[in-house]
Amino acid sequence: MNDQQSQKQLMRRNQMLNDPISRVIPRMAIPTIVAFLINSVYSLADTYFVSSLGTSATAAVSVNASLDQLIMMAGSMLAVGANSYIARLLGRGEDDKASRVLSTAFFLAFFLGLTLAVVGNIFMVPMVRLLGATPTCEQYSIDYATYVLLAAPFMAANFVMNQCLRSEGSATLSMVGMGFGGVLNCFLDPIFIFVFDMGVAGASLATAISKLVSFCILIFPYLTRRSLLRLSIREFRPSRDILSSIVSVGSSSMFRSGLSVVSAIVLNSIAGGISDSVLAGIGVCTKVMMFPFSIILGFGNGFQPVAGFNWGAKCFDRVEESYRFSAKVALIGSAVLALIVGFLSDAIIVAFAGTDPEMRRVGNICMISQCVALPIHAWVAVVNMLCAGLGNARGAVALSTARQGSCFLPIVFPMAWLFGSYGVATVQATADVLSLLLAVPILSRMKKQIAQAKLDHAQEGAVQ
Repeated sequence: MNDQQSQKQLMRRNQMLNDPISRVIPRMAIPTIVAFLINSVYSLADTYFVSSLGTSATAAVSVNASLDQLIMMAGSMLAVGANSYIARLLGRGEDDKASRVLSTAFFLAFFLGLTLAVVGNIFMVPMVRLLGATPTCEQYSIDYATYVLLAAPFMAANFVMNQCLRSEGSATLSMVGMGFGGVLNCFLDPIFIFVFDMGVAGASLATAISKLVSFCILIFPYLTRRSLLRLSIREFRPSRDILSSIVSVGSSSMFRSGLSVVSAIVLNSIAGGISDSVLAGIGVCTKVMMFPFSIILGFGNGFQPVAGFNWGAKCFDRVEESYRFSAKVALIGSAVLALIVGFLSDAIIVAFAGTDPEMRRVGNICMISQCVALPIHAWVAVVNMLCAGLGNARGAVALSTARQGSCFLPIVFPMAWLFGSYGVATVQATADVLSLLLAVPILSRMKKQIAQAKLDHAQEGAVQ
């Protein structure tokens, strides 16, 4: 490692351990929030431009959101687990091992994405039907899935590079990689959809190209040795220690993504059974709510490595302070976001629904109900990131799977049966409220764990 890299590492280590929490977490979070927001923009751009092709085409994009979740599942377990482990390793000064963790996660994610691309193309028709495509939107779903699957290996690897750049304090590099691809997608969408008359397939091709460009940008600092960590096939060493540490924490993200796919399939099937309008309305709401969710997730991703780094460095007071600050900001910020989105909900839905009154009605109900539950979702997300940052795999899995798993799947069929389209539209918000039942006791245990670690560390210092 040269002198310049050593200086960078010392500066970033000093920032993590000594800068005020109220400055270091926003510094880490803001680039990630911006990147996630740009990602949300191009995801919504796909839906907006495709909506001009009709309700069935819009429904197809909603169905294929589950395909994105499948690809995310291929990379997110490795990405989140590597992020948490790397942050703790860097906090302890074990930089060489952190590079091995990065390389192992990167190449495994690329292989998993490649496997999904091959299997998905072989079983294309059964796949889109399983994801919830109705007979009227099936061909649109196939058109959209075709190019996205080709980009799956790069998309899965992108998750790892994004997370690991953040774990070493390089959130701005992560933002540039994700953000540029998102902006590019917004420009390519109308060109491929309308100018080249490719329809839904054009939106898919635009997304695939954008993801490939993001991959090239994200891998650049690793190839040119501008990052603190090294990415190399020679560093690919999937030892039992590395894999178990990644999987123990990263499994929470995998289960979350997996349950997101399952819940989306169930919800798509129920909504599509009512009408394409209901399916499209819920799909548009999901895309729009990605904006406040992106801010919450981006903020949590800024908090997690700070908590993990300081936990590894045994700075337990800063771990507690980082949680208190993050919880307060998440609650206040999400309440403001909920008011803004809730006030604008009808105008937003109209932009996509056009003259479809059923799509407008369902989309409005879905959006307003999720705005009401947004502060709860934000606080639970912070508790989840605290568990992930400190390596509490059990708590992280429980919370990350609650929103679309343990608190969602048991109620979706009863609510649909009792309340019809209203129940389908409000089931996600109801699940968010129920997730409190898990988050409160888990936080209590985490606080006891931190207090015990502080006590043990103080006793060790007294003995020495």
